[in-house]
Amino acid sequence: MTIEAGQPLAGQPTSARQAGPRRPLGGLGRAALGRAGRAALLATGRPPVPDALEPLVQAHRRHHPQADLGLLGRAYRLAEESHRGQKRKSGEPYITHPLAVTMILAQLGAGTTTLVASLLHDTVEDTELTLDQVAEGFGPEVAYLVDGVTKLEKVDFGAAAEAETFRKMLVATGDDVRVMVIKLADRLHNMRTIRHMKPASQVRIAKVTRDVLIPLAERLGIQVLKAELEDIVFATLHPEEHTRSRALLARHEDGPDTLLAPFAGALGRQLAEAGVAAEVTVRPRHCVSLHRVLLKRDAAPGRDGRPQEPQPADFGRLLVVVEENADCYAVLGELHTCWTPLPGEFKDFVAAPKFNLYQSLHTAVALAGGEVVEVLVRTRRMHEIAETGVVALGDPRQPARGGEQAPDELDRTDPARPGWLSRLLEWQQETPDPDAFWSALTADLAGDREITAVTELGETLQLRAGATCVDAAYLLGEETGHRCIGARVNGRLVALSTVLQDGDRVAILTDGSDVSDGPHGPDGPGGPGAAGPSGPAPEWLAHARTPAARIAIERWLADHPSGRPAVRTGPSPSQPAPPAHPVAAGRPAVPVTAAGRPGAPVRLARCCTPVPPDEIVGYPIRGGAVAVHRSGCPAGERMRADGRGALDVDWRPGGAPPAGYRATLRAEALNRPRLLADLTAAISGEGVGIVSAEVEPPQELRVRHTYTVELPDPAALAAVLRAMLRVSGVYDVERPHAPPGGGPGRAPAAPPGAAVRPAGDPAAPEGNADDRSEPGVRPSWGIHGRTAAFSGQRSPSPNRGPEG
Repeated sequence: MTIEAGQPLAGQPTSARQAGPRRPLGGLGRAALGRAGRAALLATGRPPVPDALEPLVQAHRRHHPQADLGLLGRAYRLAEESHRGQKRKSGEPYITHPLAVTMILAQLGAGTTTLVASLLHDTVEDTELTLDQVAEGFGPEVAYLVDGVTKLEKVDFGAAAEAETFRKMLVATGDDVRVMVIKLADRLHNMRTIRHMKPASQVRIAKVTRDVLIPLAERLGIQVLKAELEDIVFATLHPEEHTRSRALLARHEDGPDTLLAPFAGALGRQLAEAGVAAEVTVRPRHCVSLHRVLLKRDAAPGRDGRPQEPQPADFGRLLVVVEENADCYAVLGELHTCWTPLPGEFKDFVAAPKFNLYQSLHTAVALAGGEVVEVLVRTRRMHEIAETGVVALGDPRQPARGGEQAPDELDRTDPARPGWLSRLLEWQQETPDPDAFWSALTADLAGDREITAVTELGETLQLRAGATCVDAAYLLGEETGHRCIGARVNGRLVALSTVLQDGDRVAILTDGSDVSDGPHGPDGPGGPGAAGPSGPAPEWLAHARTPAARIAIERWLADHPSGRPAVRTGPSPSQPAPPAHPVAAGRPAVPVTAAGRPGAPVRLARCCTPVPPDEIVGYPIRGGAVAVHRSGCPAGERMRADGRGALDVDWRPGGAPPAGYRATLRAEALNRPRLLADLTAAISGEGVGIVSAEVEPPQELRVRHTYTVELPDPAALAAVLRAMLRVSGVYDVERPHAPPGGGPGRAPAAPPGAAVRPAGDPAAPEGNADDRSEPGVRPSWGIHGRTAAFSGQRSPSPNRGPEG
């Protein structure tokens, strides 16, 4: 759909000020009133409107009957005088450009202030007129709009002038969205005359329009501008494909409509019989829209393997305009009752509007001959907003005037500061480099739609389509993103790389440590302000889809080049020496005595790694040796089943193997960066050597680490288990091959570690409320039953991950 001078927008209803019929004053007709008004104007001595403004005034009057035409006349005279003698590349007087831009805005329904700024939008940039003079003659509001669209000089900014100009416009748009509306109209007229530019300039301008201006028009909801810009860019960058699509459209327009028009008539009659007042029209597709349909046809060949030919229904859709919201669903009921609806084609943007305020019901029905027709259903107000977006919302700085509908108190939409624009303005401040800003801007605008997610605390998150849990974490705050160690979506633990869908319920899991005090305190390796143990990893950049998340991660990584703790098997030189557990001199080397087999070699089984005071059982093996297993060890039970008699064995007081006791420990945790490094640091910090470590592939968010360590003394085992449990993200530590039920007792309560809880949840429990000894039972070395603070449920059995 194009906007032509002097013509109203096709299919656009009148505004609220024109909704009711006007009664002529004193019985005079409209023509007589017009003549009387002009005579009164001349009688006061005020100059008439210049002839060049007549078409513009007519278009403006259709939307704003009470507009101040004198202000428009003064703006035009100043613009014409300032641009006098200047020519465009087409050879036309330069004043034709601001006039054409203002006509586009008048047809969209922009207010008088916007039109005045449009007439003057190039004066400060291309003439001797200054911004102070504009403010003095037309007020600070007009001056702000003119300044917002004024380009920066290449002399001052060089190659960065274009990027910095767009940054300046976006910042100004954050305060007044009309700045970008004027810029879009300006670019539309420039694209209409792009044929007068050099070929290289045509391609450059078309690419910038495709990458930045068209997405901005989409996000502001100005579909009539977006559609025409798309067609001109398509013709400039892909002339052959454009010629093909244009020829198909022309051929269809020249022939009779045997499908859409008859169906529109049948639907109109059906709605009239049902008592639903509606206007049914055929809405033709524009060139790019048809090209997209053809691409889908080419991608889905027919039964003969050849691309399908375009069908009559591909050239347009039906538009049904009704009066009330309830009528939209009444039309939908008639459609789905009288014709066969296609599953999966229904979309309700009335109950859930798009991020650009678009509202409509979308559906598709199959006709008797098998043809599929798409149908759009909306009210008149919805249609006006669908066509002209934020322009239809009026001037956000002015209160509703008499006769206009007051804004809905439940409508939380801020037309002057859309949500996507607020987020864009936040991250642009963090990118001083023009090239980085331009790359981030085009990447952010590449997503043509947004999704809405809700946190478990009820906060709404607006994200671009394709965003992941990493993006959601940083949307909740940079500190929350840095401390993120996991996420829960719709009640299930998921990986941070999980792509969010519209309507998902999200909880961001963070460690409970203070980000300002890293794993080594405020003066540790991270330095002051270092992120906690869950700081971002370089791998997160592959999952970040929003510029805000990427910029925050890159900045943290740049500030913490050595913030990752090294994997070490001993205490750090900067840490105090751990308590030593040396083997006492003269201690017997044989740790176990076997009844009836004095002097027999004893081997502690590697499958269950018994450590005093575990209950143990001995089994004879080859060579007269005795294999010692923990009671209930599956391997020992198999030996008993094979006929090996059990031997009574007991721990020798003061005995120990020459290299210390070997123990196998298993940690269940939420996967996060540097978990291996933090666990090994916790183990070695207790003065315990690590023999081997095994990390199983993560299952969703959960991961299992298994370590074999050498204990200089049995008493060191409890300290190691507690140290591992204190590591952020670890929710269970156990010794594999434990007897059923966790062995004969539980370990003493571990000191509370960093709680894992949803971001921003002040009521999330902390500590280990379930880690307590059972009275009357001898303690064994295993820690189970730790409260899973992130979900408020106890951890499952050691052999299973946490319930998702």
